[in-house]
This record gives sequence, C-alpha cells and structure tokens, in this order.
Amino acid sequence: MTTEHPFAPIIRTLGKGKSGSRALTQEEAYTAMKMVLAGQVEPMQLGAFLMLMRVKEETPPELAGFVRAAREALPAVRHMPAVDIDWSSYAGKRRHLPWFLLSAMLLASSGAKIFMHGLSGRKDDRVYTPEALKLLGIPSCGSLDEAAGRLDEFNFAFVALKDFSPKLDEIIALRPVLGLRSPVHTLSRLLNPFNAPVMLQGIFHPGYRDLHQETGLLLDQPHMAVIKGDGGEIERDPDVSCLVKTVHGGQLSEEEWPPLFGGARHVKEETLDASRLLALWRGELADEYGQAAVVGTAAIALRAMGKADSIDAAQSLAIQMWDNRPLGWLRAA
Repeated sequence: MTTEHPFAPIIRTLGKGKSGSRALTQEEAYTAMKMVLAGQVEPMQLGAFLMLMRVKEETPPELAGFVRAAREALPAVRHMPAVDIDWSSYAGKRRHLPWFLLSAMLLASSGAKIFMHGLSGRKDDRVYTPEALKLLGIPSCGSLDEAAGRLDEFNFAFVALKDFSPKLDEIIALRPVLGLRSPVHTLSRLLNPFNAPVMLQGIFHPGYRDLHQETGLLLDQPHMAVIKGDGGEIERDPDVSCLVKTVHGGQLSEEEWPPLFGGARHVKEETLDASRLLALWRGELADEYGQAAVVGTAAIALRAMGKADSIDAAQSLAIQMWDNRPLGWLRAA
C-alpha cells in the first residue's frame, strides 16, 4: 500500500466537494504554509493548493496561519531596528506615478522609521518601487540586515521580497503559469519583518479590506490602516472618497475620508516619468494631483500612528510637513 503524502490531508480538506470541503483552521493553515516554505510539498500539490485556495478565497484565520508560518521562516536579523511603519508595496503603478513614495519620504524626513518591502520590477507596463526609488537616489537593500543599518542612517529602507523570502517570491512568480493570483500575494503584504507597531496596507479589490483588517486583529497587530489605494498600492486617490479600515489596540473601526478635489477626475498620465517625483519634491514641478496624493497618503499614515486625533487634523499636519519638507533630503541617482 502506498503511504499517503503528509500534505494530502490539506488538499483533501479544501477540495472534497461542496459538502465535504471546508476552510482550514489557523493551525492547519500554519502547518500547510510551513510545509510549503520548507519544500516538503510536491509541485503538483502546490499548484492544487494555491488554486483551491484561490477558488474559495482565504479566510482571516487561514491568512493569519499563513503569515505566522512565513514570519517564522524569515532570516534572523542581527540587529532588530525600532521601526515605526511597515509599508508594503506589491502592486506597481500603471495609471499614475508612485506618489506614495514621496509620502514615505515626507514621514521619514520628519523622523519616522519606515520599512518598505515588495516586488522587484516585473516586465510589464507598471512602474515598480525599486526603479522609482533608484531615481530618487535610494538604492534597494539586499537583505534585512542591510535594511536594519540603512534605517538607522536614513529612516527608510526597501528590500525586495526575493531578497528576504525567495520561496514566497517564487510562488508569486507562478501567476503567469497558473493564470491567477494566490494567497501569497496577500500574505506577503502582512509579513512585517521588523514587527513595526503600525502597518499600512493597500489593496485593489474592496473585499480584501475586511480580510486584511480582520487578519491584523488575529495577528495582534497594534495599529493598522487598510485602504483601497490607487493601483493597489498604499496611495490615497485624492479624486474620490477613501474608506480607511483600521485596527487600534484590539478594536476594529473605519473612517470615510472625503475627496480632496471636486468635479471631474484627473486623467490618466500619458507617460509615467518617474523623474517627476524628484522634481515635485524639490519644488521644480507643479502637479496638483501628485501633491494631493502625497499629502493625503501621509495624512492617513499620521492618523494611523496616532499623531492626529481627527481626519482634518491629520490632513493639516501633513500639509504643514509638506510645506516645511527638507528639499535636500532627496538627491538624483
């Protein structure tokens, strides 16, 4: 008799028909992801697992279990820095430039320590964070240890997922093969390698707001803000209202942030010239949409950090910070 593979019960739980299948418990999800990351799963099992999860969609307990296992698999860091904000960047921008990078710079130049992680550039029509940061004179770090040192020097560091969790990056790279995204796209955003007290989450599909928020609660995340950001990044679209779902001290809440402009929406940019980011920061470019996106996104971060007790106060503080930003903080590559 052939011995059943240890991962087979996981697939059976997820795929045993309409009446026999069910979601994984948090502990089952933890075990499943731990086996995946340890290379204890056959390729065909991995494909089946990812697609079964995609069809039914992950639950907060499943996602929390996945994140717990993924965090345990992260490389050890010799010096754990005190990070204020964990900022994930996995979508890339296609309609507008990644103005949110200037939001992060605005906060960092004011003393907040921000760790950003995401995908390295893909071969498509999007602008990804590593290439845009390079134009701002900020190279990516090659490891979490390097990022820890950079944070001490500059208050900001970015590491691509492939450089601190290559297995997760490999799974995300299966999307063109499988034709669909997988739970790994979601769990990677929640990794928070430096255990920052504030996590900012940007999603594209509105239904994922609740998933991220409720998972943050299960993970005992002290503070979290989740938005449907432009292109799926953590960037407030100033043309429309923005629902911010939060976690604060074990409590779930939400706020509706009003649009910053009235009337017709700004049109999609004809070309995404990332050099305009530096020009806006230096005051060499006037772009009302870009500036509003920068300030509006920073305001959401400030509110999540507890730096303002209302939406209006957060917006006012962000405007003040922008007006007094150190123009020399960023230099061309």
